[in-house]
Amino acid sequence: MNNYCAFDKKNKCIIWQDYQLTRHMLEEAHETCHGNWIEIQHLRDYIKILHKALIDNGIDVPPEP
Repeated sequence: MNNYCAFDKKNKCIIWQDYQLTRHMLEEAHETCHGNWIEIQHLRDYIKILHKALIDNGIDVPPEP
C-alpha cells in the first residue's frame, strides 16, 4: 500500500491515512495488552504466595475459582 491517490495526484489518499492511523492504534493496543498481561501474571503470583501463607498458618480460604 502506498500514499498514492488514483483520483487526485495533489492530495493524499484517505485510505492511506486510515491505514496509518489503524496501524498506529494496533501498535498501541498491543503494547497495552502486553503490559497488562505482565501485571496480571505478577498479581497471580502474588495471590499464590498470599494463599499459601494463609493455608500454612491454618487460616481457611475460599476455593479458587
